Amino acid sequence: MCESCPSTSRRSFLKTMGLGALAVTIAPRSLFAGHGEEHKAATATKATATHATESHATKASHGSANVTPDEALTRLLEGNKRFVANRRFHPNESFEQRAKLATGQWPFAAVLGCADSRVPPEILFDHGLGDIFTVRVAGNIVEDAGSGSMEYAIEHLGVPLIVVLGHERCGAIKATIEALESQGDVPGHIGALVKKLKPAVEGTKSQPGDKVDNAVRDNAKRMAAELANMDPILKEKVKEGKLKVVAMRYDLDTGSVELL
Repeated sequence: MCESCPSTSRRSFLKTMGLGALAVTIAPRSLFAGHGEEHKAATATKATATHATESHATKASHGSANVTPDEALTRLLEGNKRFVANRRFHPNESFEQRAKLATGQWPFAAVLGCADSRVPPEILFDHGLGDIFTVRVAGNIVEDAGSGSMEYAIEHLGVPLIVVLGHERCGAIKATIEALESQGDVPGHIGALVKKLKPAVEGTKSQPGDKVDNAVRDNAKRMAAELANMDPILKEKVKEGKLKVVAMRYDLDTGSVELL
């Protein structure tokens, strides 16, 4: 038998010689033990994923009103852990889910995120169709249209959680820092972004460390506070305990999110 030939195994060679049954009989038990454990682990993982997906689908079918703010936050954080570990479940991406959502939606969380192409909430939180109500704008800033969208999600869809998601190396923050330092003119409508992001940049300029990241963190917290105190809808829901508004930062290098 050619030992350098990877396609020729010991078992297939013995089979060819009519000794396959004998080889299986005398093979040590340890030869197959590893395979059995791997199979059990794979089966358990698949079962866990199926159970989690079905459990989520069951809750979603009854509307987001059945989900508390803390439960919604836990779902997002657990989904991000799966994303970081490269063990995504890819829930609610099926044809059946798409068909079910054609006549209505029941998202359990709303995310105000940056328009940056590297920070898609559904992917980094490992959720699918109908799970997350998303508003995205450069710098994850609060502005009129986005605020109205959030109010709609909370008032009409019963969403119990809003996440303001900033991220590492935010280009909008960096551009704002450069514009303020150069005191130059900002072209087009970019000036509206600079104006909104300026308080976070100015408020952290004396802090040690990375000035972009410091402003990213501060801005996310500022926007979360602005939403939480927004009259008449969001502030009232927060006061009643029906809504939680939190700030997060997404790490581009690790894929993980952290609560701020």
